[in-house]
Amino acid sequence: MTGTPRDPAAESLADLLGGRRAAIDATVGPLAFGIGYSLGGAHALEWGVGAAAAISVLLAVWRISAGDKPRAVLIGLLGIGFAALIALYTGHAEAFFLIRIATNAASALAWAVSIVIRWPLLGVVVGLVLLQGGRWRHDPDLLRAYSRGSWVWVGQYLLRLAVWLPLAWAGMTKELAFSTAALTWPLIAACLAVSWWVMRRTLPPSHPGLRHPVLPEPAHV
Repeated sequence: MTGTPRDPAAESLADLLGGRRAAIDATVGPLAFGIGYSLGGAHALEWGVGAAAAISVLLAVWRISAGDKPRAVLIGLLGIGFAALIALYTGHAEAFFLIRIATNAASALAWAVSIVIRWPLLGVVVGLVLLQGGRWRHDPDLLRAYSRGSWVWVGQYLLRLAVWLPLAWAGMTKELAFSTAALTWPLIAACLAVSWWVMRRTLPPSHPGLRHPVLPEPAHV
């Protein structure tokens, strides 16, 4: 089966996946923690936790009033809450970022494994968004494109770990807070753009695009 040429202005991964709001929300808490910690003086940890909690609650109220799903908002609040509890329990401000470091390590491993077993997570996510199920896996060109694009996401997680782990080990809380903000929304935006560029370079010019997997012709008996 042959496809029609792709429209060069076809929707991008950023169009399909969105994620801007969630990425910005994920940036606000650590940034507020860093600002509060920097201004807190002798009670820097408490100020940091208070600032992160306050801004996260205000953001949650605004999101819900704007019609967002309460479950998604609650997940974000729980993440900040657990991070704050870990920091307060240990007495180490850098512990506020341990959950984020752990989830990025787990994500890097999960994305890499998904590529090796030929179920690249980028394809899984886009397939769910487009209600395709696993049909995209039967298109060799799409499978190859999603695999190569998924390596960009693995690199995103590894880049964060390469920055955050030394800072956390050295107890450099301010630097950790502001680097976390810098490596959340801006890095996700860059990752979406680069992985989409990689996929477009991988797909042949005649491929009809992500919404239209080119399935093999059924065998004739």
